[in-house]
Amino acid sequence: MTESTPTPFPVTSKKPLVLVLCTGNSCRSHLAEGFLRAAAGDLFEVASAGSKPAGYVHPLAVRVMAEAGIDIRGHRSKHLSEFTQAEVETVITVCGHADQACPIFPGQVNRHHWPFDDPAPATGTEAEQLAVFRRVRDEIKRTFQAYADGRRDQARVRRGEEATR
Repeated sequence: MTESTPTPFPVTSKKPLVLVLCTGNSCRSHLAEGFLRAAAGDLFEVASAGSKPAGYVHPLAVRVMAEAGIDIRGHRSKHLSEFTQAEVETVITVCGHADQACPIFPGQVNRHHWPFDDPAPATGTEAEQLAVFRRVRDEIKRTFQAYADGRRDQARVRRGEEATR
């Protein structure tokens, strides 16, 4: 495929796909993808993309996730067009620009917008920049852990309903 025609995201399982979007797909969406996959990867596939991908995952995002015990070194910055043919069950935008640029995906049932500060432009010493990344990481962790817990509860209820049928 040419550079203007991105390779479609490979759907390799029957689990629903949750897609986390932000503009650059270099920080916030990767933090969210990492936490959500760790918390509920058994329930659904998790991916992230951007409306204007930066082309890299920010090294400080990788570092603060490693501190939290999650390895995102294998993540890559992707354009949301890689997912236009995928059956995306849920789209979660983590910045205002992605929310405005977000298309409707095939099979999309849910859409959530949870904006977080962008840590990428943090300035100052490395310690000051890390403090910003850690704060945003911790905010994202709380939000996405709560989401995963809710989805897990929902799955338990559904299993209970099916067992009584």
